[in-house]
Amino acid sequence: MLVSGSKEDSIKPITNRPNKRNRKKLKKRLKQFKGSHYFEFQNIFFKNLAILCALVGVLFLGLLLYDVISRGIGRLDWDFFSNPPSRKAERAGIYTAWIGTVWIMLLTAAIAFPIGVGAGIYLEEYNKKNRLSNLLEVNIANLAGIPSIIYGLLGLEIFARTFMLGGSILTGALTLALLILPIIIVSTREAIKSVPQSLREGSYALGASKWQTIWHQVLPASMSGIITGVILAISRAIGETAPLLVIGALLYVPIAPEGVMDSFTVLPIQIYNWINRPQQEFTENAAAAIIVLLFITFVMNGLAVYLRYRWQKKSKWQ
Repeated sequence: MLVSGSKEDSIKPITNRPNKRNRKKLKKRLKQFKGSHYFEFQNIFFKNLAILCALVGVLFLGLLLYDVISRGIGRLDWDFFSNPPSRKAERAGIYTAWIGTVWIMLLTAAIAFPIGVGAGIYLEEYNKKNRLSNLLEVNIANLAGIPSIIYGLLGLEIFARTFMLGGSILTGALTLALLILPIIIVSTREAIKSVPQSLREGSYALGASKWQTIWHQVLPASMSGIITGVILAISRAIGETAPLLVIGALLYVPIAPEGVMDSFTVLPIQIYNWINRPQQEFTENAAAAIIVLLFITFVMNGLAVYLRYRWQKKSKWQ
């Protein structure tokens, strides 16, 4: 306001006594101030700064994609998908790695989805607000930011050693389920919170119980947000390498796993293995595997956006 020409002594009495008359004066002066050159310069500056930041991100992403695609596109053929890993780069493939990735993702989703959604429903619909619940909510939110290798150490101690599951697919899935549980719980709570209270009150007015209201009204209305959160969490788990290396996932697996107790490898570990090789041919193999991993991630993110769009169209209250 000082920029617009108002004197500090004339503003203080208004801000110190915000009655109806003074509020009108403030609104009038703010309206005059918004039309000033300072506000116009401020808007233009932050708009251009935001555009510049977005362009920098897009530029680096474009460079990354160009580098990876130019290196690995030549290796993408049927043999690359159907061959097991080999010490000879021209014969090496990702068959056991993508089979292991599918196993891990399906099992992780089967474990994390019911537990995460159930916990989210309890915390949002049944849990009473008190200090303990507030402490629980803060800790769940903080768990989402813990480095993934910590979950790997936890999975190694609990599942691999205490439960004697070893470096199996089940151990990997349980560890990754722990990793993505906080994300699913938080996204489920946010999706349920977005459902208007009037929908619940209408259901109660018709004589429905709390469970019937949740099952028939709240969950269908919030399903788009829940499914989106679950898919994004799983797409994050696909790219995790550190926790799986800690629990004992193998760098070289010549035979595809056939059960949950078999040894396994996944695409990120296969890429890590090839990148550490000195031969240039293995670097090209790693680039080709990165293209496959990026494709899977983009497809899953696109599926999340599509499902959200479809479910939002069905929700008449939005």
